[in-house]
Amino acid sequence: MRIAVAADHAGYDLKADLLPWLAAEGHTPADLGTHDPSVPDDYPDSARALAVELLAGRAERGVLLCGSGVGASVAANKVPGIRAGLCHDHYSAAQGVEHDDINVLVLGARVIGAEVARDLLRAFLGARFSGEERHVRRLKKVQELERDPPKAG
Repeated sequence: MRIAVAADHAGYDLKADLLPWLAAEGHTPADLGTHDPSVPDDYPDSARALAVELLAGRAERGVLLCGSGVGASVAANKVPGIRAGLCHDHYSAAQGVEHDDINVLVLGARVIGAEVARDLLRAFLGARFSGEERHVRRLKKVQELERDPPKAG
């Protein structure tokens, strides 16, 4: 599977660990940076780079890392067509794909270690959207929120 991987400076070390592992698992990871962890950068830039790759069809799924995962998740979910899930447990990483059709796994590099990250990636990359009626119905409602966001009343 083609996987876009992006991190800010806080996620750099975990990204550097995961890239060769993904390749060894038979995937084709694309390293979208950051490439110099000594230079502070901003997680919205990482989220943007990853979203561009996914929306252009150059990657099938994405992995986004920052310190806690929270900021990167918020930023990624601002992009229509991106469904990013911040996951720190196996169940959520798989269920997020199966029920919610997430296409980006967000990890907090200061929250989890490499072994947990690998387990989450196995769950995320091995899962498929169920296509069940209730999940399709909910996904359509999410897509409607992207097309027509609510206005303050």
